[in-house]
Amino acid sequence: MTDPDVLRFAKAERRAILTLNRKHFIRLHHEVPDHAGIVACTFDAEFAAQAQRIHDLVQQETTLSGKLLRVNKPPN
Repeated sequence: MTDPDVLRFAKAERRAILTLNRKHFIRLHHEVPDHAGIVACTFDAEFAAQAQRIHDLVQQETTLSGKLLRVNKPPN
């Protein structure tokens, strides 16, 4: 499935996207800003810490609709 197809499917299902494919989905967010939300992450082998950062960021939002949230690996 192509990235635009993933975004269309998620939009139709009213589901946000969680992705490590930052470059493509950041571009898609600018091209198609009407979506249920995109959370774009950098890879972090510390999965539990990354999950916590994602959780904390999402909890700060009242809605993800139309938003692009970025979750970056903290500097070493």
